[in-house]
Amino acid sequence: MDELMRQRRVYGADHDDPDPGPKAGHEYRELVGGPLDGLLLDVTGWTDAALRDGARLVTEIGAYGPGGRSEYKPRLVEPLKWDWRGDTH
Repeated sequence: MDELMRQRRVYGADHDDPDPGPKAGHEYRELVGGPLDGLLLDVTGWTDAALRDGARLVTEIGAYGPGGRSEYKPRLVEPLKWDWRGDTH
């Protein structure tokens, strides 16, 4: 894991977590765009199908506020980066 990756925050880490970065032995995707831009998503143990589908992630800072979700899908040519597709309820 490179130094830049170690400095990033993982989606779902508590704001007061003294070590909110990635953990050794885990697999991550970078979220690009939208309210979760720049965060890493821990996809350790996800199936190939789930990795192709992407994710709808709960976030309070999206268009729908608390309880809303932001949808991210993998890029076709760069699947380690997941692009924001929009916010939903």
